[in-house]
Amino acid sequence: MTADQLALLAGTPSHRASTTTARLIVFNAQHASPARARRQAAWLADQLTADLLVITEVGPGPGGDALTTALTDHGYASVLAPRPAGRDYRTVLASRSAELTPVPSGVTVLPHRAPCATLHIGGRPITLLGLYVPSRGPQQRRNQDKRAFQEAVSAALPELVANCDGPLVVAGDLNVLEPGHTPHHRIFGEWEYDFYRSFAAAGLTDAFRHLHPQAVEHSWFGRSGRYRFDHAFITAPHRERLLSCDYLHQPRQLGLTDHSALALHVTCAEDHP
Repeated sequence: MTADQLALLAGTPSHRASTTTARLIVFNAQHASPARARRQAAWLADQLTADLLVITEVGPGPGGDALTTALTDHGYASVLAPRPAGRDYRTVLASRSAELTPVPSGVTVLPHRAPCATLHIGGRPITLLGLYVPSRGPQQRRNQDKRAFQEAVSAALPELVANCDGPLVVAGDLNVLEPGHTPHHRIFGEWEYDFYRSFAAAGLTDAFRHLHPQAVEHSWFGRSGRYRFDHAFITAPHRERLLSCDYLHQPRQLGLTDHSALALHVTCAEDHP
């Protein structure tokens, strides 16, 4: 069944979507099984501010299909879930407010990890790009996919920013840290920090860091430490539209995923630049 066919069968949303604010949750699905994917969808749908979703690390098999079906059942009438050619992970965009209209992201490497769409809230256009950057990879392909994808994203961002009519929000699991991350992890190379810097170079602002200049937060906790891997960026001219950007640790604490979620609110009111 196609995404369009699923949209026709969409259930009633748990909460009424805002008509003045883009309310987004970024969520890593951790290649969930069908049963866990349905629990994830139920938790997301129950969040008052989950009008828009960027879901990363969605598997290509039954778990991923269960997730997209469950989102539709919970009232996400517009779901963009590109399928990879092989058995790779993908990124899913979903909306229970405005319809998502797919647009080219310009990312030519693993494009199923970088879906892009436009939508209108309060009559104002917003562009949403979801990203799931590959991990460092197995020893025989160490960093090859990660480097190639990062380079493709960095190359695509300037044109995407220039062509957007209204705010552009780029969000997802980047598998990279900001320079000066606390704690410091020596495993990351300068090329990975350069990827993070490429967002600012393209005219994008780290939403969490803009609103919380000194805060120390993490979205993934592993045996080797704590990391802020999950990010949201907004075009610099629209950063004054940011209302909030905060990490939600409940999904990880409940065992729904091994990542904390990230909630972002952007006002679409006329009295903001």
